[in-house]
Amino acid sequence: MNSPDLLLSRRETAAAWLRLTLVPGIPLATQRALLDAFGTPEEALASPRTRLAEAIGEEPARLLLAGPDPALLEKTLAWLEQPGNHVLGLHDPAYPAMLREITDPPLVLYATGRIELLQSMCLAIVGSRNATPQGERDAAEFARVLSGAGLCIVSGLALGIDAAAHRGALQGPASTIAVMGTGADRLYPPRNRPLAREIGEKGCLLTEFPLGMPPLAGNFPRRNRLISGLSRGVLVVEGARKSGSLVTASSAVDQNREVFAMPGSIHSPQSKGCHQLIKEGAKLAESANDILVELGLAEPAEISHERPAILEPHPLLDEMGFEPVTVDLLANRTGRQPAVISAGLSQLEIEGRIAAIPGGWFQQVKAGA
Repeated sequence: MNSPDLLLSRRETAAAWLRLTLVPGIPLATQRALLDAFGTPEEALASPRTRLAEAIGEEPARLLLAGPDPALLEKTLAWLEQPGNHVLGLHDPAYPAMLREITDPPLVLYATGRIELLQSMCLAIVGSRNATPQGERDAAEFARVLSGAGLCIVSGLALGIDAAAHRGALQGPASTIAVMGTGADRLYPPRNRPLAREIGEKGCLLTEFPLGMPPLAGNFPRRNRLISGLSRGVLVVEGARKSGSLVTASSAVDQNREVFAMPGSIHSPQSKGCHQLIKEGAKLAESANDILVELGLAEPAEISHERPAILEPHPLLDEMGFEPVTVDLLANRTGRQPAVISAGLSQLEIEGRIAAIPGGWFQQVKAGA
């Protein structure tokens, strides 16, 4: 149990970092200049205006001495006192070491949950919000296997691939870190709030944005550098040519991280971004072991494949392939009556061999990582 003195020291240290970083009108580069000039937030805040102005200019010095919104500061300190919540300054031993390596690490991070995960060996898994059933299954299964192998899975709490990766990782011992594009008190998107709460209990929620920050469009490309920065590498499961997943992959390249991409159908828009990455030098990932071998966590000779369960063949699966199809499309392709096709698809869906996609489409799914 923390002593009162320790709690007071923690609050005072956090308050100094917050007074440095919550002031409107002082950008991250200026905050870093203050830290470089004075060493600690406490030293900067205790310095006279003349010395501050010499380091950062007259107007930023005036703003710093005026301080942040008192209500926001008190709200954040009250949030910090709740169990499981943490404010981590750049000098905090719990601040993730991998993030210190990037060119523009946040000076303050807000975390909820198991902050020891921030020192783990991590792999990011990202992809489309409008994922296919197969993509979600692949993301979840890869995350489960990689978490079992000791890699903490990092993603962005978005719908689709991100959420599937978090759920898969929670099934393994290495768990997951969700990097948010909002304040720590704003769980977004609403549909993922139950997942976010589970991550806050079993994994770690992380953000650089202050409390109350809404889900502004510009926040999400910015947080992508943290997803890649925390990680040894980034796996893109599905993504269109212009997508946030490719922004994360680009950040990974800039940060000297590995980039992996999962191939898909040449006809699927959700595979175009992955294929583009592979053309540009990303490592093709057909199995979780491909990633483990590349990261030095497994030897090629150690790779083994469990024998899949033997299922009865079904003619519709051959006709479907792995492309999304409709009942009418299959009827035209096979010459069978739509009612017969529908009955066959229903049985395959019950068996978990296909999945329904919004709009009356169906797609064959394949398990295993």
